[in-house]
Amino acid sequence: MDTSALLASAPTGLWIGGEERAASSTFNVLDPSDDQVLAAVADASPEDAITALDAAAAVQDEWAATPARVRGEILRSVFETIMARAEDVATLMTLEMGKVFAESMGEVRYGAEFFRWFAEEAVRIDGRFTTAPAGTGRILVTKQPVGPCYAITPWNFPLAMGTRKIGPAMAAGCTMLVKPAAETPLTMLLLAKLMDEAGLPKGVLSVLPTTSPGEVTTALIDDGRLRKLTFTGSTGVGRALVKQSADALLRTSMELGGNAPFVVFDDADVDAAVEGALLAKMRNGGEACTAANRFHVANSVREEFTDKLVKRMSEFSLGKGLDPDATLGPLINAKQVATVEDLVSDAVSRGATVAVGGVAPGGPGNFYPATVLADVPADARILKEEVFGPVAPITGFDTVEEGIAAANDTEYGLAAYVFTKSLDRALQVAEGVQAGMVGVNRGVISDPAAPFGGVKQSGFGREGGTEGIDEYLDIKYIALTS
Repeated sequence: MDTSALLASAPTGLWIGGEERAASSTFNVLDPSDDQVLAAVADASPEDAITALDAAAAVQDEWAATPARVRGEILRSVFETIMARAEDVATLMTLEMGKVFAESMGEVRYGAEFFRWFAEEAVRIDGRFTTAPAGTGRILVTKQPVGPCYAITPWNFPLAMGTRKIGPAMAAGCTMLVKPAAETPLTMLLLAKLMDEAGLPKGVLSVLPTTSPGEVTTALIDDGRLRKLTFTGSTGVGRALVKQSADALLRTSMELGGNAPFVVFDDADVDAAVEGALLAKMRNGGEACTAANRFHVANSVREEFTDKLVKRMSEFSLGKGLDPDATLGPLINAKQVATVEDLVSDAVSRGATVAVGGVAPGGPGNFYPATVLADVPADARILKEEVFGPVAPITGFDTVEEGIAAANDTEYGLAAYVFTKSLDRALQVAEGVQAGMVGVNRGVISDPAAPFGGVKQSGFGREGGTEGIDEYLDIKYIALTS
């Protein structure tokens, strides 16, 4: 594929009111595989953000009044448009984020599916009509769009983290502004262009790439017309946003950090557990909030599991994401490489053993190899902190109770993975683990038709499933006389 032509044709300006606009300044987007400049992208200011909110507010009532069937048909058209340009979207994503092309194509399919799913949910926004128990009248309950929304999305899934917010918001009848991560704005800008081509009315979606996220966000939160804030990112930033939005009493939903346990019990199919571990750990190169962050393996099968996982992890081949021979691309930047190196060094200093990998190759790019750490002690930071890289730390346990306790020994509660052949044990552990999502004998759990979200310090609110659209709807009670 001619990447130069693709980059030349991709939008790099602000996307406001259904058109590309220049900004007073730009910033560079880099290829993480070699740190070369891919494009100069418009850098939104707080004034640009208010202009975008002006556009959203101007069409909010009209979009909310658009028949649900029409909104749904537009979203379905968006799905089809994305799939028709899937290779272009995936290539652009690989260039700016680094993941291998096959993974980018997987994200395109997953991300686009939120538009197809919510195209169908748009016509299923329900209410109820009942008689008041006292016989004094009728109770009519309806749902209405909350109004203009603001979405802040991360760099690790440049398409899907936006589509699972945009899809339900627009199905509900809300307009939306999106601030993509400065590392990966090109994919979201291309999505905005494709949505315009698919028939989305002008002003319903704006995209604001910026290197001044605090100023842009403050300007929007302080404007009384914004009614909803949805964020995917770190717990620390999420806490700050919740506090900042409190004065305006904004509706908020927060999908925050994770520290997913991967628990293998003594009766598990070890080969299946290893394959599940590869999916749970290495999807997106480990740069995923749902990635298995720590492996708690029953001591009776720990050696077998470790040996087999080491063999499979050693098969990953580092390289640029568009290299057909590469199965593991670079991390997003040098800072992330340093974070991974620091956590691995800490674990080794406390007694862990590097079974494979563990040393960055050096040279150009932000690469780190698939790594397995054996005999990781309980006080290693990597068991407490999100590594966001291709590192699998393994530790042991003996009883079911110890396995559950180990899984819950974290402030986070987004995802968890359990491998066992016993249905009774699977249910016992799934109910006992403090997480918003639990995969039983499977390493991939994300599904547009299922509610995605966590508990504890992993946030609140749900994206996807029949539950996802409720995040963008207000409930109204209408009291009728008899």
